[in-house]
Amino acid sequence: MAGRFFRTKTQPTAEETSQSSVFKLDAYSKRNDAASPSVDPTNEHEGGPDFVSERVALHRFLLDKINLSLLDTMDANEVRDELRPLVRSYVKERKLALNSTELDALISDISDEMLGLGPLEPLLSDDSISDILVVGAGTVFVERRGRIERTKVRFKDEAHLMRIVNKIVAAVGRRVDEASPLVDARLHDGSRVNVAIRPIAVDGPQVSIRKFSRHPFSLEKLVKLKALAAGMAELLAAAVEAKISIIVSGGTGSGKTTVLNALSSYIPHDERLVTIEDAAELQLQQPHVVRLETRPPTVDGRNEILQRDLVKNALRMRPDRIIVGEVRGPEAFDMLQAMNTGHEGSMSTIHANSPRDAISRIEQMVGMAGMPMTQTAIRSQISSAVHLIVQLARLRDGSRRVTSISEITGMEGDVIQLQEIMRFKKIGIDEDGTIRGEFRATGLRPSFMEDLETLGLHLDSKNFNPSTPL
Repeated sequence: MAGRFFRTKTQPTAEETSQSSVFKLDAYSKRNDAASPSVDPTNEHEGGPDFVSERVALHRFLLDKINLSLLDTMDANEVRDELRPLVRSYVKERKLALNSTELDALISDISDEMLGLGPLEPLLSDDSISDILVVGAGTVFVERRGRIERTKVRFKDEAHLMRIVNKIVAAVGRRVDEASPLVDARLHDGSRVNVAIRPIAVDGPQVSIRKFSRHPFSLEKLVKLKALAAGMAELLAAAVEAKISIIVSGGTGSGKTTVLNALSSYIPHDERLVTIEDAAELQLQQPHVVRLETRPPTVDGRNEILQRDLVKNALRMRPDRIIVGEVRGPEAFDMLQAMNTGHEGSMSTIHANSPRDAISRIEQMVGMAGMPMTQTAIRSQISSAVHLIVQLARLRDGSRRVTSISEITGMEGDVIQLQEIMRFKKIGIDEDGTIRGEFRATGLRPSFMEDLETLGLHLDSKNFNPSTPL
């Protein structure tokens, strides 16, 4: 393995091959002493020296010498083994006072730059972090357990950050530049990425990463985390299995995709599912899943594929259920049509602050489709297509809760009738700011209870008793 990682312009001699994986850093160090940025080894960064400038300088040099075609054939440990003698030689020539721990950190940084996303790699590997928020080259925030905190992670400069951004978007066949300064993408593990650059982003590139959970939350895990009550979970699991159409509603970061993933695990494994998303992130466990993803326009503004195009196409793919990651435009009309024409049990998410607000949003989005329909006709379509609305909220203490499960029961005049079945009720706030509350039933039972019973899905009557917490 040693030596094959690096390329040379001429065939190396046996003596050269035995030295530091084919090439030496001597000439580079002497040639670039003046040009390379100076680094103060005593400058503290994440508990050690500031490696940012040296890492970038060394990385650029190695990229010119490395046989890039072999990167895909080597794992991270093999890359580090090849880099170790080279980095040691580099550190010695630059007279950087590093101990073995700091040297290992520099080697890790370099391999992250080559194989991953540079300074973001440690954050991506930290399972306690749910969101990574880059605010220009010098500032990176993360969210842990619902609270945002600033990190010491930073990029050398804006050009360094843009190299990482371009690496992310190019991997999924997208682009970001002055003509197209906004882009949605995803990482290889499914993490969702949004990027905004100049001139839209006044203070430099803004990167938001919603991390992909390696182990999707189940309803049981969400119950343990007190995101919902066990009685709520039982009702929702039965509703999914009985093909009750569900809309998961909530604000940004309230956990809509997490809940949708958890609900999808109760879909029978003999069904064919089609998922439609802007950036694929759903983690369905069924064996028969077709994943569709939108496509932005090309440089000349052509070949764009919208969610509405995908929903229409999905209807021709013989799905048992269609799952739309998020309804946000005229595709709402096609989604309702699908739910009303044999695709019961379909699910989606929507940005809304209450179940009633979710209905209004769907109504507005159906209107965006430009179909010649009266308001009453649109509401009639909604009431017959959507059965349950699961409302989520991110509370002030950072916790996420299912705050309401409501059922659409039909129309009365031109008004959609909505009845709340279960809710989260706030009780107080502890000294540390934690919000206390309890889940309670309203006393109303869903109208589809008989359907559940017919399918052999029996729910405990105590789940609908309003006198005691769920």
